Amino acid sequence: MSKPFKIIIIDTYYPKLLFAICRKFAELGKATYIEQRDFIMGQCFGTADFYSSNLKALGCEAEEIVVNSEVLQRQWAFENGVKLNQSFLGRMVNKLPHSRKFFPNQDVLLNILAAQIKRAKPDVLYMQDLWFCPPSFLSDMKKYVKLLVGQIACPLPPKNHFSPYDLILSSLPHYVDKFRSWGIRSEFFKIGFEGNIARVLPKGDLKYEAVHIGGYGPLHLERNQLLEDVAKSIDIKFWGYGEDNLPSGSRIMRNYNGESWGIDRCRIFAQSKMVITKHITTVAGKYCNNMTLYEATGCGALLVTDYKDNLSELFVPDKEVVTYKTVEEAVNKIKYYLLHEEERKQIAAAGQKRTLDEHTYYNRMHELINIISNYLRG
Repeated sequence: MSKPFKIIIIDTYYPKLLFAICRKFAELGKATYIEQRDFIMGQCFGTADFYSSNLKALGCEAEEIVVNSEVLQRQWAFENGVKLNQSFLGRMVNKLPHSRKFFPNQDVLLNILAAQIKRAKPDVLYMQDLWFCPPSFLSDMKKYVKLLVGQIACPLPPKNHFSPYDLILSSLPHYVDKFRSWGIRSEFFKIGFEGNIARVLPKGDLKYEAVHIGGYGPLHLERNQLLEDVAKSIDIKFWGYGEDNLPSGSRIMRNYNGESWGIDRCRIFAQSKMVITKHITTVAGKYCNNMTLYEATGCGALLVTDYKDNLSELFVPDKEVVTYKTVEEAVNKIKYYLLHEEERKQIAAAGQKRTLDEHTYYNRMHELINIISNYLRG
């Protein structure tokens, strides 16, 4: 294996999730930075600490920073004696009632992040959210790191946001092609699943026949329409965010059960016969790429997903996951596997085995070390 390195992974969480975490752990603001960080990571949202824990297991020095958690970041600043400078406007906004709920103080958060980077001087600064830090900030930070790496598979920020980066990774092949056409070094890098989660999920009788968990905002309109159409014939239970964007009379809202994040989302998957998903074509194009591919299969549910050109590189269609190309095909296959339980179990088990054998973050971090080591040498 390539030589280990020191890496800091910068990520952001959905603001609504951070507020939910604060409600869940009422004493969060009184806890130490490490206690707060460990509690947040224990929610298993997104990639949580899956990168750093597996990189550590492979010999690297690694940690994640949730850069937009102002409570968490201010605690780090307090413990490390960092003075917080902010603009006059920032100070005024901060005095407004509930302002931090809607306007995290960007000046303060960048001030703290800069202190963390300067103190750590990592070999690699790894950005999971390319929208958060201004290009000028990252350009200033490059003197403290050897390699600035970004990872993205969501809608792209303006092109100038990519100018400071030495390398961009993406799980979307057409994004890699786009970055290279811009003269930016880029590599294909898949997302995955944390295998340890499967060991702590509930076993026994399944509570739900078909579920969907995800966003229902403007970006998800095409998926919303498919789900509305499928729900005319199938009893689907829904969880997620952005439900206020759905029209009155929505079939999704009739079976909507609130938000679900991280480990709670995985528990629902583990208690479901099947999970239905659809990719956002405006982002993914003809390729498959979403967290549900790996989370649903990793948790043991039968995944029903739209067909994509590269799906067979990840799973065997209709052997490890079930695919569809039309609403009618989705409805027919869902009905079939609800009636044929043994076949459903066989495909679900095969999909879970494929994910736990091949698509874990431990395996992904092997790949990441090799990619980054090549660029560090270069």
